[in-house]
Amino acid sequence: MAKHSVAKHDSYDAIIIGSGFSGLYALHHLRDTMGLNVRAFDGAGGVGGTWWYNRYPGARVDAPSSPFYAYTFSEDLVNEWEWTETQTSQASVLAYLEHFAEKFDLTKDIQFETWIQDARFDEALQRWTIETDTGEIATAQFLICATGALFIANKPDYPGFDDFSGECYHTGRWPHEPVSFAGKRVGVIGTGSSGIQAIPEIAKEAAHVTVFQRTPQYSLPARNRLLAEGELAQYREDWEELRGSMYKRGGWPFKTTRRQAAEHSSEERRAVYEELWEEGGIHLSINSFRGVLVDKELNEEVSQFVRDKISELVQDPETARKLQPDYHFGTKRLILDNGYFETYNRDNISLVDIRENPIESFGRSSVRTRDEEHPIDVLVLATGFDAVTGSMLNINPKGVGGISLEEKWSERFNTYLGATVPDFPNLFMIHGPSSPGVLYTMPLGGERTTLWIAECIRHLQENELASMNATDAAAASWDKEINDMADQTLYPLTNSWYVGANIPGKPRQFLAHLRGSQYFDRLSDVAQTGFKGFEFKASALSREA
Repeated sequence: MAKHSVAKHDSYDAIIIGSGFSGLYALHHLRDTMGLNVRAFDGAGGVGGTWWYNRYPGARVDAPSSPFYAYTFSEDLVNEWEWTETQTSQASVLAYLEHFAEKFDLTKDIQFETWIQDARFDEALQRWTIETDTGEIATAQFLICATGALFIANKPDYPGFDDFSGECYHTGRWPHEPVSFAGKRVGVIGTGSSGIQAIPEIAKEAAHVTVFQRTPQYSLPARNRLLAEGELAQYREDWEELRGSMYKRGGWPFKTTRRQAAEHSSEERRAVYEELWEEGGIHLSINSFRGVLVDKELNEEVSQFVRDKISELVQDPETARKLQPDYHFGTKRLILDNGYFETYNRDNISLVDIRENPIESFGRSSVRTRDEEHPIDVLVLATGFDAVTGSMLNINPKGVGGISLEEKWSERFNTYLGATVPDFPNLFMIHGPSSPGVLYTMPLGGERTTLWIAECIRHLQENELASMNATDAAAASWDKEINDMADQTLYPLTNSWYVGANIPGKPRQFLAHLRGSQYFDRLSDVAQTGFKGFEFKASALSREA
């Protein structure tokens, strides 16, 4: 898509960074509902955000998605879009977002292939100034960062990595042209969500696949299928009720269990696990028994159940052993797969546990581990992202007194409400640190956060105020809330990207709000009670009066 042009020193009410689910909805709502003058910028060549970049083989929403991983505000949109599978593919999600952008004529106000090089808050004018990689400058009262929780690709720093001369692709930056694996020896580093989705597809085509596993995963069967005739029509008929359920139940309309483990025998509990495993999706996590992510003993029972399933699915006992996780079930991001474990029964795949047999170096056409050398023609990096905080630090905006976000977050990723940062007035994040983010249905979370941002803007307009700035005290209190909540669970006991453990030197801190529906209730309460926790500055017009 051709780059749009913007004149130097253009002025807007709001600037949006990003055009994925959240950025597109923010543009639509702020422009079309509130009547603001809005401009969006994106380094990609088109809309889609995560779904524009992540085009690797097998890429899908890692949740039972259709039609719930979508916008909820427009019943017309719900009725006109034809979802076909229970677990939506990347291509389908991207097509949906392109349709959304066309339906609401959004691309005319998005500048693609444009990176924000600098963003600074002008204290005298109480406005943000951004500069792009082409030297263009624009200002706005509000800066909306819809930059994505999973965007900055994590590339491991292995010795001699640059010596490899074959094809190399990161799943988060996949080429738009087809990649052929036919007849090639492929190495895949990483078995998180993208690796688990890609490996079965790559193995169908490649001469051989060597998987370099960093951490085994509790992956659950997706049981992806075509939507049955009449199923989508029923969803549409029940849409208002389903939407209400999504608001109340953590972003999904599914009812969660109220069963108490102590009221059932071990045999009865095992029968429940078997039933939910066959049902597939996230049901083993949310519909077995209360307290799976709190009670170590119950968690170990579920963990062992999944390990036993891996042993049943994988024929080679040694490979099955390597694939079995030893941490608490559910404390890393749960993954849904379509035949991942069964793929290891193929003759053209091998598994290297690089905790036991670490990578030591790369050759021009090989990966050398401590025990052997593996010939490789193509290297696929499924090594994840600098999650939640990386995309904001990549922009590194400068706030009051010129303080950079990098300085502000050097020791802790302090925010207030997961959407604002002290000393960065009128800057709003969607899916920022200490918001529910990836633990909530992200399109709906983007909608609801945008509605709260709109309330902030409306409050400033109606009271002739120029800016609002979260206080350090409010941020410290919020940080304690998030961590107290997390400490009641097993999440902090596991090294995961939820706590920043995948990035060397990153401050260790739990990065998500664990109770999504309560989080949005809290946002509403803050708005309805005068925005406690914020300081305000009057506009020049108000001061003159």
